Amino acid sequence: MTSTSKKEIIEILSLRNKEQIELHKKASLKRNEVIGNNIFFRGLIEASNICKNDCFYCGIRQSNKNLMNYELSENEILEIAETINELGFSSIVIQSGERQNKEFTSYINNLIKKIKSSYPQMVITLSVGEQTEETYKEFYNSGAERYLLRIESSQKDLYEKIHPSDMSFDNRIKCLDSLKTIGFQVGTGVMIHLPEQGIDNLANDILFLRGLDIDMCGMGPYIPHEDAPLIHQNYDKSKAINLSLNMISALRLTMTDINIAATTALEALSPEGRKMGLNAGANIIMPQFSPEKTRVNYRLYDNKPIHTVDNKKLIEELKTLAESCKMNAAFNEPGNSLHFKKRGLPQSLKGTEKTLND
Repeated sequence: MTSTSKKEIIEILSLRNKEQIELHKKASLKRNEVIGNNIFFRGLIEASNICKNDCFYCGIRQSNKNLMNYELSENEILEIAETINELGFSSIVIQSGERQNKEFTSYINNLIKKIKSSYPQMVITLSVGEQTEETYKEFYNSGAERYLLRIESSQKDLYEKIHPSDMSFDNRIKCLDSLKTIGFQVGTGVMIHLPEQGIDNLANDILFLRGLDIDMCGMGPYIPHEDAPLIHQNYDKSKAINLSLNMISALRLTMTDINIAATTALEALSPEGRKMGLNAGANIIMPQFSPEKTRVNYRLYDNKPIHTVDNKKLIEELKTLAESCKMNAAFNEPGNSLHFKKRGLPQSLKGTEKTLND
């Protein structure tokens, strides 16, 4: 972690053209120097698009009447987990809309137990939203090790402009604190190029992520959805992707040892989006493994890429991507956060460590 100032971050985010290219090279070199040149892969399973929230930017918001809801069965997810394991992945991400009812949390908890029972080496990341601390503990004790809970904006006033009144910025922060206390590798992230969001806001986001002492980050461009009410009068795709790439570089230079994802949303703005994210300092890719029949219904934003379901072709594409970035495709490696390893567990959990493979 470095002492990059807000002024320096604003300067970084403003870079374009030749200076921007040099910035991305600098961030990539810093990544290679601190954590190596591996790309780590997480097999992404979009378990359900049912959500109780009504976020103003999101395509799976509760009030979207054009959405066909689905929830994959346990057997469907376990079959996908088997495929992910056979392809040489050591990490799975289970993602869904947010719900807190017992039926849903038991469903997630059972999935964790069954995946870990069949594949003990598999590292499970959850992205299933706000839950009670007791539920987070259950997930952790069942075998989940990482948790991604995006804040979307670190500024309370902006957060409240893009979320309904029944969602609380303070509760989001409380959940992130709970996850860290429990012992998870904790990730969060922000949306970039939101309405009324300037470079000053984004610089504050970087400082917030540093202050929160996160282990991993998944952030990307805000992309409008035709069935969501949030309107951006001056949406500029070029600005969105340039800011997103510079945010990756700024975060890499500020928090040198964390895991940073090159998100799918980058590809919605450019076919080369993931490659550009890796070249800007990211080191994580999350290929989709959801069934083809449901992928179209987990559309958080317009123009979401629907990647190949041909597994042989997928592996070749990932290897080619790594080669084009002069990086190593690290299959069969869980890719745990170096920052987490150095940070260690809270004092209250010392002596109860889960095994962290390199």
